[in-house]
Amino acid sequence: MELLLETVALYSLKLAYETEDHSPILRDDPLMGGCDREVFGLLVRRGDLVGIQGEIGRCLGLALRAVGGVGSVLGRELNRLAENLQTVPTVAQLDTSLVALRDYLKNIQ
Repeated sequence: MELLLETVALYSLKLAYETEDHSPILRDDPLMGGCDREVFGLLVRRGDLVGIQGEIGRCLGLALRAVGGVGSVLGRELNRLAENLQTVPTVAQLDTSLVALRDYLKNIQ
């Protein structure tokens, strides 16, 4: 699950910050901040659903602004998927929402 969380964060930050004329954002980039596999691993081991949702929510918020907010076609779908993630009741049930987010973010890159 930690890798999936990190991938969603990475795709979100790529969408928000990566430009064609600069180097690509990688997993070890300082922009990743607290969104790396080790931080997510700690949150998962603690069962800290609110912490996980907060970190991913921060990254998704950046991506949402990058696609034009909820008023854009891409933004509406991204917002819907982000809201689904925020309503997941347990850490164990995050996978389905994270896979949907990962796939959507990858497709709109």
